[in-house]
Amino acid sequence: MRPERWHRLAREESRLSGQRAVVAGVDEAGRGPLAGPVVAAAVVLDLSGDWSGLDDSKQLTAERRDVMYARVLEGARAFAWAVTGPRTIDRVNIRRATHGAMARAVARLGLSPELVLVDGHETVDAIHAEQQAVIGGDGRCLSIAAASVLAKVVRDRIMERLDRVWPAYGFAKHKGYGTAEHMDAIREHGPCPLHRWSFSPVSALELPLV
Repeated sequence: MRPERWHRLAREESRLSGQRAVVAGVDEAGRGPLAGPVVAAAVVLDLSGDWSGLDDSKQLTAERRDVMYARVLEGARAFAWAVTGPRTIDRVNIRRATHGAMARAVARLGLSPELVLVDGHETVDAIHAEQQAVIGGDGRCLSIAAASVLAKVVRDRIMERLDRVWPAYGFAKHKGYGTAEHMDAIREHGPCPLHRWSFSPVSALELPLV
């Protein structure tokens, strides 16, 4: 990230935060895949620190995400994440599962944020703090960018471990997203317990559970 980009993210977060001293950014990874959990993260940063290189996780390579993940764990004032699995996603729907994970992540921070900046277009009912929804927040605010990196790296590592349990599906490669390779594997082997049966690309196949 160029220095002006880093400073622009910090300025935008400062503008949104006003005079509040403890601000948490919240983001998720894994709303769209056909398999695996959704992971939410919450991060409180000291914006006066050097966060050069921190950006929306989608704008970073896997190697760069790992570097920034380590920097956030080392340098953030507070961080936490929460995981919601596929059976809960099927039972309550992906929106509620995501919001539940976000609320648990904020609750696990170990401090009470004065403001929670939530990536997306809506706030979370179960977060009992002042909130502001920030559309495109992972590319606008440093703390949300940090949360996006944590959520993405944690989820990717979960999927890589689960690939060793269910190697036929290629989870380490596509992380559960609906790639052509993944769909072919589901057709050949049937869905496994990691799949989200409520998602139409899986449910429409009407295949037996492995």
